[in-house]
Amino acid sequence: MASEQGSTKYKRVLLKISGEALMGDQGFGLHPPTVQRIAREIKSVHDMGVEICMVIGGGNIFRGLQGSAQGMERTTADYMGMLATVMNALAMQSALEDLGVFTRVISAIPMDQVCEPYIRRRAVRHLEKSRVCVFAAGTGNPYFTTDTAATLRASEMSCEAIFKGTKVDGVYDKDPVKHDDAVRYDDVSYDEVLQKRLNVMDASAIALARDNDLPIIVFSLDEPGGFRGILAGEGTYTKVHG
Repeated sequence: MASEQGSTKYKRVLLKISGEALMGDQGFGLHPPTVQRIAREIKSVHDMGVEICMVIGGGNIFRGLQGSAQGMERTTADYMGMLATVMNALAMQSALEDLGVFTRVISAIPMDQVCEPYIRRRAVRHLEKSRVCVFAAGTGNPYFTTDTAATLRASEMSCEAIFKGTKVDGVYDKDPVKHDDAVRYDDVSYDEVLQKRLNVMDASAIALARDNDLPIIVFSLDEPGGFRGILAGEGTYTKVHG
């Protein structure tokens, strides 16, 4: 990665993390020290002058698909999952603002007492003013995941890449936790991800990224300094692109 924007080639990126990333070693909910650690990682990138958007899943609190599988009506379950993402976004906002990083939570479901409604031009203006924008409540529609929401918002905000923070350092042909012979990809195409069913994002998110020529960088969120390192041209990751 050659340096084009000061110390990084990316000027505006979207960071996508799962709700489970905020659990720490717990089996459920939020682990404040873990939220604070991730906030410090984000601040280190923000300090490089990179404009940052975020989408956080809600699986640590409620997962719509699981609720649906247990007999709950799917649309209701998905809306409950969207509300869980708002709770995570507020926790991240609190942690970032404790570090002096101005942050806006922007929800696809209006709830004016706790966050802003999603208005694209206003969100772009926040980014231009170096505020971190945390997009919550998914796309505002059931049947769409937060992966799809991340790709949609990254496209709307003209982000140059999606950074998908996971528990492993890239995309593998099979689960590296369960298989010692799993092979890691340095580069992989959108079509390969879809054809081989590689576990990067769901198919609609990958297709949307492909249609908008939006690269996805998959890296380990558990690696201290990993997010900043990749933006500085170091570290281990997989790039999904055309």
